[in-house]
Amino acid sequence: MGGYENNIAAMFAIAAALTCPAMAAPAGRAVPDLSGLWGRNSFDYEPPDSGLGPVLNTSRLPGGANFNRSVGDYTNPILKPHAAQAVKRFGEDVIRAALPPDPHNQCWPESPPYILRNLETQIVQQPNQVLIFYRDDHEVRHIRLNQPHRAPVKPSAYGDSVGHWEGDVLVVDTIGIQVGPYSMIDQYGTPYSEALHLVERIRLVDSAAAGQKMDSVERTYGRIGPAGGGARIAPNSTEKGLQVQFTVEDPNTFTAPWSASVTYRRNLEPWTERVCAENIHEYTTGEDTKVPTAATPDF
Repeated sequence: MGGYENNIAAMFAIAAALTCPAMAAPAGRAVPDLSGLWGRNSFDYEPPDSGLGPVLNTSRLPGGANFNRSVGDYTNPILKPHAAQAVKRFGEDVIRAALPPDPHNQCWPESPPYILRNLETQIVQQPNQVLIFYRDDHEVRHIRLNQPHRAPVKPSAYGDSVGHWEGDVLVVDTIGIQVGPYSMIDQYGTPYSEALHLVERIRLVDSAAAGQKMDSVERTYGRIGPAGGGARIAPNSTEKGLQVQFTVEDPNTFTAPWSASVTYRRNLEPWTERVCAENIHEYTTGEDTKVPTAATPDF
């Protein structure tokens, strides 16, 4: 087994050892076990049944979304004029096959909710925090339980996340999400400001309902199989699925709060390591990648 494979195996072993399925709620009762490997097979967010929802793909082929042309709907009423223009420009670059830079292809941290585009994830529950690992680039979010936000909050790539249980739902409140050169809400170039406030409601859902939701999204927006980086889901599994319903609020960017969700099912196997090489040369666009710099050290 190679070094990378050893690293991945070790990471999953550590995560399994840290997992605490019987993590207690403040009232002392047991809470749902969200831990384990989860996966899905579509990058797009699921719009809500009613109300304002996310920017969606307007570029279609007869059989579904054209993955080579993920062009966002810049007429979505959630977008303020400057945000609509950003989505429009991003889509124009896609149409010209210019491969516009985004956090993923530029190897930058994928801030929430953009990080939900990771199709494979793992949740680890501990008494005082919940950890969420994402497949690409070893990204990890730390969600402190039953604690206030830090004061003051220092903006960071993943923001300051605190969580609490409301019945069987883990509610995660995140602020202080840093804005970088390629920061965006989704794969359509939708921007945000440091006023972004993200609330996620994470819960287990019925297996059949999860399967129906995932099938619907894949029919509408296309499916990414394991060979293309998607998850490997057990086709006839009766295990419960996982839903992350989230609400986005940013008065500098959006006309009103809006919501969306993503649905996962149990992943059959640990993912393979996917790491961007430390290389500033971008051979697909012909322009070198901007790398993080700091005028002063962080220590």
